Amino acid sequence: MKAFGKITQSDFDDIFAARLGHARTEVSTGPGFGVDVALIDLPNNQAMAVTSDPLSLIPSLGLAESAWLSVHLMANDMATTGLAPQFGQFVLNLPPWLSPTDFQTYWNYIHQFCTDIKVAITGGHTGVIEGQNSTIAGGGTFITVGEKSKMLVSKNARVGDVILVTKQCAISSTAILAMSFPETVKAKLGTEVYQQACDLFYQTSSLPEALLAAQFNQETSLVSAMHDVTEGGVLGAVYEMAVASGNGVLIENFKIPVDIVQQEVCRLFSLDPRYCIGAGAMLLTVKKGSENEIISALTQQNILATVIGVMVDQTEGLQILEATGEKEPLIYQQKDPYWAAFFTALQNNWK
Repeated sequence: MKAFGKITQSDFDDIFAARLGHARTEVSTGPGFGVDVALIDLPNNQAMAVTSDPLSLIPSLGLAESAWLSVHLMANDMATTGLAPQFGQFVLNLPPWLSPTDFQTYWNYIHQFCTDIKVAITGGHTGVIEGQNSTIAGGGTFITVGEKSKMLVSKNARVGDVILVTKQCAISSTAILAMSFPETVKAKLGTEVYQQACDLFYQTSSLPEALLAAQFNQETSLVSAMHDVTEGGVLGAVYEMAVASGNGVLIENFKIPVDIVQQEVCRLFSLDPRYCIGAGAMLLTVKKGSENEIISALTQQNILATVIGVMVDQTEGLQILEATGEKEPLIYQQKDPYWAAFFTALQNNWK
């Protein structure tokens, strides 16, 4: 297994693929590479969607920001179904240095952010762990129950579908790096770029665009699948979605949206914004011919959406089209370079 970040596809296959406990027929979508949620069949054409993620506790960001990430990164996964999360479980393995007052503040924010998106907290576990010095403070699970036919999963992307991405590349990477190393970013890039980077932080929820996109499936299936952008960035998410759905992709590299702020911050940390953690962006695969209507609806809500490619047959592979007309293979980064950049900055005493 790699040193940092999510498990690779090969490790997933080697460790988990054939070792998933008892095979229950109610599980219609189980664990898989590039799959955001599990779906469990319930009576009366209902299904339960379940997703889990680590909980964040990052001192350099702050308690409110850590709680926001804990809630909304799980919500982003659930949003890929086209439904909002309804219930939440939180397992908290807290570090000894966290004071009771700070924990109460952190939990108040968890409560607030769950309330904002109408998630009922239904249980979990809380304890203090000796030696816990990670920025991961446990794990959480969000659950939603709804009509099975309305739920989307990333494996349902179809050949011929147009691929959209909302917002921009490297939203969360840019914000977190700027907030974690403010003195360096201000000194190297200026106060204005620093502030604009920090302002990206609360754009890391992709729940609004997912719920809006799902409205286009009320009468006919225009949106076939969604996948939130996390580790590996936009191009990593494209790769994962292709693997999950068993399709190929053709991505137009020159159309991938990267704002100047992300370009500047990523350049400072020697990162390619297309390939680093990009929470807040969402991939959508939509029926060809419907993309302009969906983009228009998102634009009316001040959500940028951009066509970046198309799903093709698996035999055509995964390719990136350059502006010159040349095609190159879409390479999957086994390790998100964000982690190395973050820890290198720490080692270099960047402030």
